Amino acid sequence: MSSIYIKRAQVSDLKEITNIIKQAQAMLKADGSPQWQSGYPDTATLRNDIMAQQCWLLMVDGKVAGTATLIVADDPNYRVITDGQWQNNIEPYATIHRIALNADYAGQHLSKFFISNLISQAYQNGISNFRIDTHKMNKRMQALATSAGYIHRGKIYVDEPAADHEDNARLAFELNL
Repeated sequence: MSSIYIKRAQVSDLKEITNIIKQAQAMLKADGSPQWQSGYPDTATLRNDIMAQQCWLLMVDGKVAGTATLIVADDPNYRVITDGQWQNNIEPYATIHRIALNADYAGQHLSKFFISNLISQAYQNGISNFRIDTHKMNKRMQALATSAGYIHRGKIYVDEPAADHEDNARLAFELNL
């Protein structure tokens, strides 16, 4: 059995994180999704995540297998939700963004382990409300969210470069523990 755990990313991990994000961008492109095809997330965004101590790594046998950003703060993109509503709009929430796995670890269901550990990390610090979003064409992320217990709540729009307005539309999910 492998040694699997999460830890906070350091600036020295930035090159590896960037490579994983590039792999994810290529996979999304191959799927026909416009998500992450405009240069987002870029190196500056990833560095900011690290410096804010919000970037986490999934480690497998001492190697970086994945990256994600866990933010416990109000996300301006989540203030307006259409075609539904948040169940819990009162308590603080944690959002998982920019989650991606190294292609070398595909098919091992490590993303489920990763998201579970991120939820546990925030829950341990008093957070029981969680949100996540993804593009309607990102079926992998939708499956991951629902398998982790998230419920589709509606649609939000993100503030990132896109070809048109609907490219910024995201399916919004929520988990309340």
